[in-house]
Amino acid sequence: MSGQPAREWTDDPAADRILDVVADVAPEIRAALPDRRAALDGENPTGDRTYDADDYADELLADRLVDCDAVAAYASEERAGQLEGAGGGSGAGGENGAGGENGDGHENGDGGDADAYHVAVDPLDGSSNLRSNNPMGTIVGVYDAPLPAAGTDLVAAAVVLYGPNTTMLVADGDGVGETLLDGGDRRLLDADVSLPADPTVYGFGGRRPDWPPAVRSVVESFEADRLKLRYGGALVADVAQVLTHGGVFAYPELADRPEGKLRYYFECAPIGFLVESAGGRVSDGDGPLLDAAPESLHARTPFYVGNASLVDRIESELA
Repeated sequence: MSGQPAREWTDDPAADRILDVVADVAPEIRAALPDRRAALDGENPTGDRTYDADDYADELLADRLVDCDAVAAYASEERAGQLEGAGGGSGAGGENGAGGENGDGHENGDGGDADAYHVAVDPLDGSSNLRSNNPMGTIVGVYDAPLPAAGTDLVAAAVVLYGPNTTMLVADGDGVGETLLDGGDRRLLDADVSLPADPTVYGFGGRRPDWPPAVRSVVESFEADRLKLRYGGALVADVAQVLTHGGVFAYPELADRPEGKLRYYFECAPIGFLVESAGGRVSDGDGPLLDAAPESLHARTPFYVGNASLVDRIESELA
């Protein structure tokens, strides 16, 4: 730990302890990036190429969060199963102690902390940007139920953006705050982050030829409205554009991947929770994304997030 005094991120002391750990670890991840740009031979559980920095960020977050008494279980995009945390039933903290290879949730036993939460992490979102020196980040979802669960079980979410500055956005369902992380120091930048009412940007992942016709049609309508394209290959950075300028980000269903590309528990639900806390909407194309409860820990989903008016237009076009 950095020694930085804990701050109130939310009104929930247990969630705040988790978020304090993330805020402490983030500068260490940032400092390690220049020396961890190499691609590894292996893949993560959903088949993505991984980098040394992915493994480093995952190990660092796992070590610190598993030791936190507010954590019942730790799940990561980089791991097939889950780790039991200090707030879990047995306190064993071993691999798959909370869900095994199937990713089934770990119920707190008699020795567990009733206030402990289940944490899902994308340790280094956008790690393919390492070689091109573009932004990347860390995504954290804090769930009040064993995973897999529902997006409505989220009680907090955090996004760390490693850009020109290192910032941390935190949502508790009622609002979003942004904090600058500068080494061991923290400075509140904005206590009430909200989506601008007048959207100006859009970004859609995947190849246009692989989009369904309805997706191509709605993108053409956004272009006719003179929305500006913003897409950088890291979800955290693309959503930061939407939060700053207003607009929509999407990674739709594709011709060869109808389930979508982004992971529900590690990326879409936490980001969607954050954007909705800032006054926006998140959808899977059929309806509210947070109402879904995929049965697989590493499930993917189509993803549409941003100003409610734009997300509504997408749903209408896809209907």
